[in-house]
Amino acid sequence: MENVGQQNLRQRLGDWIESPRIQAWIIVVIMINAVTLGLETSPTVMRHAGVLVTSVEAIILTIFVLEIGLKLYAFGFRFFREPWNVFDFTIVAIALMPASGPFAILRALRILRVLRLLTKIRRLRDITESLLKAIPSIGWIAALLLLVFYVFAVMGTKLFGASFDEDFGHLGRAMYSLFQIMTLESWSQEIARPVMAEYPFAWIYFITFILVTAFTVLNLFIGIIVSTMQERHYEQEDAKRAEIEAKAHAEREEMLDLLRELRDRVERIERRGG
Repeated sequence: MENVGQQNLRQRLGDWIESPRIQAWIIVVIMINAVTLGLETSPTVMRHAGVLVTSVEAIILTIFVLEIGLKLYAFGFRFFREPWNVFDFTIVAIALMPASGPFAILRALRILRVLRLLTKIRRLRDITESLLKAIPSIGWIAALLLLVFYVFAVMGTKLFGASFDEDFGHLGRAMYSLFQIMTLESWSQEIARPVMAEYPFAWIYFITFILVTAFTVLNLFIGIIVSTMQERHYEQEDAKRAEIEAKAHAEREEMLDLLRELRDRVERIERRGG
């Protein structure tokens, strides 16, 4: 009897901590935490209100720990079956580690707590999951981009390396210069035009590289991400449709069972009357 009561308690506690009202409150706390972490970067604020900011930070961390603790009690090891729960647990665990001595760098990692919004806001969670799902395809696009970089870097080193050692002196410098060209950041004045002044037909090299990378390969990244998000949306719609159909089917079966039971009762009454 005690085990059943404990299970019921855990069930009620899990439903309560996952309820929309509590989760909305946690979102507000995360946003307040984002503000306090930003205020900590201001020496003026910390000089005048450092105690208050630190106290609010401690209260927020306590709330996060209580939330994770209640979830662990309510769900047990099932808590770790959900990847987003593991993400929350890791971020809160980092915040609990000492931020002094060799662990001083962990103070900067406290801002990761703001990323808990990814687990609380469904739209953000869907976008993040879509990006993670697109990683395998993005990896192949990245491999293609790396291959293009390598080919053009070798060509640039052989064609322009002797005259422009700073930009194309060796493979590493050439790839860095190509990265700047791909971002279209000051590529014409700083890289392309000086090279074209000595090599008039160098424009063919630069324009071809920009067309292949900035206007083609990078757009493939966007296309894959958009396609993945659409697929996830369709999957969610199919799941909702299947759930509605299953519920409707169950209701029909229940209605048929009631009708059969009613018919059997009527037949029994008729037999008794006869």
